[in-house]
Amino acid sequence: MISSVRLRNPTFTSAQFFSTQKCSLGKVEYCSLPNIQYPKQSMLCFHKPLHISSAESFALVAKTQKRDSTRCEAYEADRSRRIEKIFDLPDQQARKETAQTLRISVYFATWWALNVVFNIYNKKVLNVFPFPWLTSTLSLATGSLMMLISWAVGIAEAPKTDTDFWKTLFPVAVAHSIGHVAATVSMANVAVSFTHIIKSGEPAFSILVSRLFLGETFPTSVYLSLLPIIGGCALAAVTEINFNMIGFMGAMISNLAFVFRNIFSKKGMKGKSVSGMNYYACLSMLSLLILIPFAIAVEGPQAWAAGWKTALAQIGPNFVWWVAAQSIFYHLYNQVSYMSLDQISPLTFSIGNTMKRISVIVSSIIIFRTPIQPVNCLGAAIAIFGTFLYSQGNKGNKSSKK
Repeated sequence: MISSVRLRNPTFTSAQFFSTQKCSLGKVEYCSLPNIQYPKQSMLCFHKPLHISSAESFALVAKTQKRDSTRCEAYEADRSRRIEKIFDLPDQQARKETAQTLRISVYFATWWALNVVFNIYNKKVLNVFPFPWLTSTLSLATGSLMMLISWAVGIAEAPKTDTDFWKTLFPVAVAHSIGHVAATVSMANVAVSFTHIIKSGEPAFSILVSRLFLGETFPTSVYLSLLPIIGGCALAAVTEINFNMIGFMGAMISNLAFVFRNIFSKKGMKGKSVSGMNYYACLSMLSLLILIPFAIAVEGPQAWAAGWKTALAQIGPNFVWWVAAQSIFYHLYNQVSYMSLDQISPLTFSIGNTMKRISVIVSSIIIFRTPIQPVNCLGAAIAIFGTFLYSQGNKGNKSSKK
């Protein structure tokens, strides 16, 4: 009987090997069948005898015909179960890798573009309507409404969740709410570029929290990467022309909150079968419920009404479009970033996040004509370069853990 089938290089055609379409092979302990230059050898082992029912393209009989795969079909002796194996050819594998690379590139380009647009409109709104708590709440409310409509009309499939899912999501939502509001408070008080320069120091908080609270250790290269990160952020801060302590502390608190958000997310969401898009939708909804009472307590409807009236008087109807745009683009860029996590590694995501900050910093300086000194640019460059070094050093740490 055939107890195993190993794929090797082709030396004959299927017609030369099989005299009929179906044949029962007797007590054969081992049978060599051709291999189509696949990177890994495949080994199929069965305890029952096999009867070969068909074999297609084993030797690529016609060289002029291109085939994407080799199909081998067989039945166990009692014919109770059909066995089928598809072997991809190298050219098909190359096409898959090219398609994956293209998909990731589209994700990154979309993510960066949406984030730049959000930051521009968010800053425009905050310049004439300095209510960061309400602005943050509207962003989460808009995203939640968009996803509820998508689920209702069938554009996206609603996630299947239970009580445990929402329990594990709650600390993530708390940290997300704090980080979101803190970042918005920062941008309401300082330039967009300065906020993102300080937020590029997030890896330093990640190492600190992981070391103190989780007991994780990192290679020396990761610790050394903190020097340019901290030094660059400090240089950019002390040379900032329009430095504001509230804006600076807002960016720092945002860094810390988002680090805890990532830690809670990794620890609590293991084994949960929810897509990145739906995960962020649920996170937005829960964060919205957490944020609403605090926004009312800190700012209040009366202040919002007065500020809204003033903004409309200054800008006109375009102000409504600014608010809608910053809310919509906030949800879209975060949704795309979470969707990209389903397709790429955390390291690639980290590098992409670093490049995103560069695009936001440069575009905001150009659009808002932010006055900036050469030494301030140097500090930003050093901090971002340190973030890149952190990504590369942390790559080795993750590989060693595996």
